[in-house]
Amino acid sequence: MTGASAPFLRIEGVSKTFGTFQAVRDVSLTITKGEIFALLGGSGCGKTTLLRMLAGFEEPSAGRIFLDGQDMTGVPPWERPVHMMFQSYALFPHMTVEKNVGYGLKHERMSAPERADRVRAMLDLVQLTPFAQRKPHQISGGQRQRVALARALARQPKLLLLDEPLAALDKKLREHTQFELMSIQERTGVTFIVVTHDQEEAMTLADRIAVMDRGQVQQVGPPGEVYEHPASRFVANFLGSITQFEATVTAVNGTRARLSVPAFAAEVETGTLPGLAVGEKLTLGLRPEKVALQRDPPDAANVLSGEVKDLAYFGKDSLYRVILPGGGLMSVHAVNARRGGDARPDWHDRVWLSFEPAAAILLRE
Repeated sequence: MTGASAPFLRIEGVSKTFGTFQAVRDVSLTITKGEIFALLGGSGCGKTTLLRMLAGFEEPSAGRIFLDGQDMTGVPPWERPVHMMFQSYALFPHMTVEKNVGYGLKHERMSAPERADRVRAMLDLVQLTPFAQRKPHQISGGQRQRVALARALARQPKLLLLDEPLAALDKKLREHTQFELMSIQERTGVTFIVVTHDQEEAMTLADRIAVMDRGQVQQVGPPGEVYEHPASRFVANFLGSITQFEATVTAVNGTRARLSVPAFAAEVETGTLPGLAVGEKLTLGLRPEKVALQRDPPDAANVLSGEVKDLAYFGKDSLYRVILPGGGLMSVHAVNARRGGDARPDWHDRVWLSFEPAAAILLRE
């Protein structure tokens, strides 16, 4: 999905203040042409305000935005090669699907046949040609989402902004539509910026993610990098599930370190960080899926015993919360790979946990 490496969109030191409230604080980002880029964060983190500044609905209080080399300062929304697709889709209920898609072309310098050809091409792109004469209430939520996307793409924008585009869909439809969006973006080559609070949506859709909190970008990178190597406790907590423990470094040897973890009542072996020193206090993080759970002691690194306090069965996997010797709680995901077979651990069962040194995430901030 990612296109050329040269910056297509540059956001330079952008801030936005409403009265005494600073919604966006000194944000700088570069986005390449043909990329799907996600702004991920909770409510009030500034992601939608940043999106509205890209669209031209808000002017930055400080900083500048460059799109394809052009400074967007003072450029009104209708003159920007940008289209914004809203969470509500904003379809006209009295118009057919075909007329909704073609609505944005009314003021384009196109002949009627050219306009009709463009609408047909967009309907083909989103696979809605058989529904062209239906009204929005006569099609499904996923189809309405595709109508809104076709209308947004009909004007051939250089940049498409999507504000929580899948929030109105149920879980299964949302998962299906994510792949449809990726396929459409790949075929059109249009740069997408997606605003979402849904971490799974961001990780599925995006080439890169910017995690935001309190108006600032906390970390930028490909989904795998941000998930596996979070830059802070906030990012580690926000992106996926993680259990965190206070720890003290007791030894450092090349690419390995030993940590004393009170919650484990033991020392464990982990990777290291640049400049890691004996006596340094930090946070040890473990993703639930990186921890193995067994009934018998395994022949593995970093083995801990514990007692099952809680469990939840989800079908494909189960989530266990295990009380550790030092009183801490460890969350563990166990995949239910077999139907029947060995009995799964139950409440109050004694179990053994283990994790590889490379699975441990060390956090200083």
